Amino acid sequence: MTLYLNLAEELAARIEQGLFRPGERLPSVRALSQEHGVSLSTVQQAYRQLEDQGLATPRPKSGYFVTHGRQQPELPRISRAPQRPVEVSQWEQVLELVSEPVYGETLQLSRGIPDISSPTLKPLLRSLSRLSRRQGLRELSYGAVEGEITLRQEIARLALDSGCQLAAEDIVITTGCHEALSTALRAICQPGDIVAVDSPSFHGVMQVLKGFGLKALELPTDPLTGISLEALEMALEQWPIKAIQLTPSCNNPLGYIMPEANKRALLALAQRFDVAIIEDDIYGDLAYHYPRPRSIKSFDEDGRVLLCNSFSKTLAPGLRIGWIAPGRYLQQVLHMKYMGTGQSAQLPQLAIAEFLREGFYQPHLRQMRKLYARSRQQMTDWVSRYFPPGTRVSQPQGGFMLWVEMPQGFDSLRLNRRLAEYKLRVAPGSIFSAAGKYRNCIRLNYAEPYSAELEAAIRQIGTSITELIAESELDQTQDQGLWR
Repeated sequence: MTLYLNLAEELAARIEQGLFRPGERLPSVRALSQEHGVSLSTVQQAYRQLEDQGLATPRPKSGYFVTHGRQQPELPRISRAPQRPVEVSQWEQVLELVSEPVYGETLQLSRGIPDISSPTLKPLLRSLSRLSRRQGLRELSYGAVEGEITLRQEIARLALDSGCQLAAEDIVITTGCHEALSTALRAICQPGDIVAVDSPSFHGVMQVLKGFGLKALELPTDPLTGISLEALEMALEQWPIKAIQLTPSCNNPLGYIMPEANKRALLALAQRFDVAIIEDDIYGDLAYHYPRPRSIKSFDEDGRVLLCNSFSKTLAPGLRIGWIAPGRYLQQVLHMKYMGTGQSAQLPQLAIAEFLREGFYQPHLRQMRKLYARSRQQMTDWVSRYFPPGTRVSQPQGGFMLWVEMPQGFDSLRLNRRLAEYKLRVAPGSIFSAAGKYRNCIRLNYAEPYSAELEAAIRQIGTSITELIAESELDQTQDQGLWR
């Protein structure tokens, strides 16, 4: 890691630990230069890194100050998941969420869609255009079940950033991360099996469990560090768990990054009880801090971790290109892949391989990380300003999702019905739980760049929440009056 990134990481840690308070002036460039024995330009680069992360703001002739003068809202409460396997519900709510057009009249703050307007994607579009005009038409034919070899080679190189030593032969291309996850579950589990999951958890995985007749055992999850390893150990001792599925890096929807020590301890538990780990790393490349977090797969020595990923969140979801490194389960995954979609589309595979090979991916990632880090702070500030007092908000360490918790008893499904009047939609918290918990929570997408319209939308959501809470309190008061 370069000097300025080291310094930026140290300063960021001090800010997040509260050693520098919101609105407080940070040490001068000269003072930091002398303290750390680095050049003035190194300190300036470090401060620009903090500015990109939304942690510091420059003021002319005054220096740098910790961003957001208002107090950071409280974190969501640690989940209290049911300590037993349950069958997944909520399909109707998920279907309603995914059926509405993304670019229709309604502003979709509910879907997991990245910003696809960045100029850094233009080389990818050029590759798609050029490849589609070729005379050989290879791109319109079937490819190998494993996927295009050139793309698998590039993914193997890319995996080094997360600490993984993979060969192209270890990787299978899938139709998005959704197919990678579903293929992994089908390769390992039989109907009636139990899968341990973080809670709240990605609604797509919940519905895969439902579709395959699997049961979910939700684990208590800290909004900063992830699942409780103690609860997992107790569950493994009590239940015949077949697999552990989680998103440990830049989690969806909480945004946490599981500490490296916890990842190692989790793997040790899986080895001790001989269960597989299905690791969803789809947001890992969007971590705000450099270097990006190591995957659990990077510590895996016996092939029990199935690493699932995709370019849907880092490039564009419409490409529908994901991948899986299934370890010891390679043959089962290949069979399930063939039974499902057979082969994935050739054209986007070749275009992405070219985009990676020519060095466009990392600059694009840097641009996206900067945008999302700024947008996170902007969205957090808006929620603090426009939502009712006592609202709890996650502190994502990567990605572009914000988890917002309202008081117990609040109904996010009722909120969406109210927001339909204003052509707005949020993701209700209940779809992120097998048992339908978190009805008082919502997930917001903050990938969209700043606009006055976006701020107005958040203000309206906050107003609607306040109105619904007041109406609920009035109803309770009237009900109590009737019983006197």
